[in-house]
Amino acid sequence: MHGEYKIPGGKLVVVDLDVIDGALRNVRVAGDFFLEPDEALPAIDAALEGAPAETDAPGLAARVKGGLPEGTVMYGITAEGVAVAVRRALARATDWSDYEWQLIREEPQSPALHMALDEVLTAEVAAGHRPPTLRVWEWAAPSVIIGSFQSLRNEVDPEGAAHHGVTVVRRISGGGAMFVEPGNTVTYSLSVPAPLVSGLSFAESYAYLDEWVLAALGD
Repeated sequence: MHGEYKIPGGKLVVVDLDVIDGALRNVRVAGDFFLEPDEALPAIDAALEGAPAETDAPGLAARVKGGLPEGTVMYGITAEGVAVAVRRALARATDWSDYEWQLIREEPQSPALHMALDEVLTAEVAAGHRPPTLRVWEWAAPSVIIGSFQSLRNEVDPEGAAHHGVTVVRRISGGGAMFVEPGNTVTYSLSVPAPLVSGLSFAESYAYLDEWVLAALGD
């Protein structure tokens, strides 16, 4: 089994392993991180060897920390990152490069149409009817977009919105309210198969899926 995890703000961790009789065997950790002393890397492999395959990420991280030589210096790698890579290997997670991606970049559209497209495209990818999709949005009218779990009454003044010609629409994802307007807001969405984030927690999946955006903005 093979798993990879790009630690947010850190380096790539790669794990190859077998599962024999319910335990991790032949564990090999690699990547573009830095470790001192050199003996720390085989120590990580040894710490994971024999771990029950159902061990969760915190449990795996604890094994890694307990197996490190005293005074180990880790740069671009964490015990938690190694644990996530192991869980992704066990879950047979996929990687960005395993897919042929579709990019959708259209003329500005109405807020209601954008919300409908976001829902339909995500459902189509989930059903396997279309490839993973990156869509870049631009807006044809000002709007307040509220999250799927928000209360309209608590977030928006309907009379004020109507007075200023601002529509209000609800999206299918969670999070807070945001104001958008033509020429001043660019939005993107990713619709991806579940295996791309296998082995990641809900919070970790956000960091993993947003890493490329942060890198692009940083450049």
